Amino acid sequence: MSDAFLEKPIDYLKGVGPNRAQLLRGELGIHTYKDMLCVFPNRYIDRTRFYKIGELAQSQADVQIIGQITHIETINTGKHKRLVATFEDATGQIELVWFRGVKWIQKNLKTHTDYVAFGRLNWFGKKCSIAHPELDLEIDSKKQGVFQPIYPSTEKLASRGISNRIIRQIISNLFDEVNSRFSETLSEELMNYHNLIDRSKALRAIHFPSHQNELAQAQYRLKFEELFFIQLQILRRKQHLKNKFKGLVFDKVGSYFNEFYQQHLPFDLTNAQKRVIKEIRTDMGSKAQMNRLLQGDVGSGKTIVALLTMLIALDNSYQATLVAPTEILAQQHYSSLSSLLDPLDINVELLTGSTPRAARRIIHEDLESGKLHVLIGTHAVFEPTVIFNNLGLAIIDEQHKFGVAQRAKLWKKNTIPPHVLVMTATPIPRTLAMTMYGDLDLSIIDELPPGRKPITTAHRTDRNRLAVQRFIKDEIKKGRQVYIVYPLIEESQSMDYKDLMDGYESMVRDFPQPDYQVSIVHGKMKPEAKAYEMKRFVEGHTHIMVATTVIEVGVNVPNASVMIVESAERFGLSQLHQLRGRVGRGADKSYCVLMTKEKLSTDANTRINAMVGTQDGFELAEVDLKLRGPGNLMGTQQSGVLQMIIADLSKDQPILESARKAALSLLHKDPNINSEVNSAITSTLLQLESGKGIWKYIS
Repeated sequence: MSDAFLEKPIDYLKGVGPNRAQLLRGELGIHTYKDMLCVFPNRYIDRTRFYKIGELAQSQADVQIIGQITHIETINTGKHKRLVATFEDATGQIELVWFRGVKWIQKNLKTHTDYVAFGRLNWFGKKCSIAHPELDLEIDSKKQGVFQPIYPSTEKLASRGISNRIIRQIISNLFDEVNSRFSETLSEELMNYHNLIDRSKALRAIHFPSHQNELAQAQYRLKFEELFFIQLQILRRKQHLKNKFKGLVFDKVGSYFNEFYQQHLPFDLTNAQKRVIKEIRTDMGSKAQMNRLLQGDVGSGKTIVALLTMLIALDNSYQATLVAPTEILAQQHYSSLSSLLDPLDINVELLTGSTPRAARRIIHEDLESGKLHVLIGTHAVFEPTVIFNNLGLAIIDEQHKFGVAQRAKLWKKNTIPPHVLVMTATPIPRTLAMTMYGDLDLSIIDELPPGRKPITTAHRTDRNRLAVQRFIKDEIKKGRQVYIVYPLIEESQSMDYKDLMDGYESMVRDFPQPDYQVSIVHGKMKPEAKAYEMKRFVEGHTHIMVATTVIEVGVNVPNASVMIVESAERFGLSQLHQLRGRVGRGADKSYCVLMTKEKLSTDANTRINAMVGTQDGFELAEVDLKLRGPGNLMGTQQSGVLQMIIADLSKDQPILESARKAALSLLHKDPNINSEVNSAITSTLLQLESGKGIWKYIS
């Protein structure tokens, strides 16, 4: 079947026509035969089972019953009519109801004749009904005894009469028209090795499976195919970048690194940190540009790895920069790194949006002359006026807060692009890392430094508030400090701001001066006011910090031992985990208290229970992926590659890993994918790269 044929507008497919085509385009984005073929079912219903009316239960959804219509009446309610039929079998009766097409349906219904009625049960007390049932006068051998597909729909489609039955018929017509033959996209070798059924059979079976095993084979084949081509594109891009961008060669570890490591390292490195530094050293000495993602849970020691990486750049006569998403985090990095590097006579400066003009001019001059070795900063570092003498290493912290275009600006800060290390303290599920960041090399710090104490996490509601306040006062008496964090969600900033200010005022009332000092920090404050309040808290002049999530990252106060999160049900798991990581940084026992309303949604309850149950960020990330899906987890700006049709990253990790191994093996054997045996793969890739999308290539 030619690709051109499947590009035909959906208008020309039997059963569609111009009116339905317009609805399908607007509601489901179906423009062509290809698009229609790729509307895969959401779920399947087993049509092998028949129920008796007397055995129906409220826990059941879709049911199939054999019975007779014994009574029909039309009920007028103002402008609207509905048709109600009494449907009986030997065990009882239910109502069949129609709200649309009343005249036509009434004309064609037959009483006291056996029908097979199929549809979703609706219960009103002890009575039940089926709205717009599918009715058949006989048991259809093609339909009964199979898994019936249920397709995506919208309220508008349903109201215009484009039911699941209609979509099923349209897709059946499509298969008849193309004679169920579709070009293969995978090589015979790949299909044999992974025991995959052929493409035509898979597409037929995904829409019209005759048994469970056939459906499972079709799903596996199509998921594998989708993930294989995603991985192949990612790995080819990685291969292309390594070939295109020759890297700066850092071939020595010199006096800066050795002196710091031997004389000034404040603690012993974990084995995970040593392994990651070795991976980075290998990259930077390989003649190819390093593009590495460093993942590490809260408190795992990424900053010291970043510092040692900077020292390797300095030992090879290059400058280094570290870019952070907020001024608070940039200031935190500057304070800790400049303090650690002070004995080595290394020039470190901080550049942010609030850096005074005079200081900014000196930084620009020293940077361009090479006098400045390390620049810590925010988005201000991306500005074209920031010119390095010889930038060799760019480190981006909390990289998901930056866009791709922003990160790319750092590449242009040297004629040969610098080595790039991107870091995140937000653990990324393995499947997501392999898909979103599959073109980066991945390093994981998967152990915490020795002596880091676990944080006790508890869930409390408003009725426990007095007990929580007593607990806070007890901790302050011991000399500890406390964070109290309120949500700040863009869509309801005014409400959140009010919540924050109300919370601050109640804390000031409940913890009065002079016994207690309460600070406040939020995003509407001027940078200097924010920095002043943070400084007071860091230096121990205030006992309680009331804040929004501006303190999510970058705040390191070892004496703060209690984190209270208000309205915790409104936070995502990664945010809650980040907030919890702000405590437990000193020698004292630390606590995180999640305050919520009494009644929680199922998802919110799952998140809160997960937080109480584990401190493993990667385990929490997997829970988050299952709850929110990959697009929501990463943010819409980065979710393009995740617009998958059939694969599900939260469930299909084994298939993804097989697909990635297959793609790696193919590129090893046939780097340019130009051998005859891989011609089907080459053809598919050409269509993908011409911009037709992951699943728009059926040919």
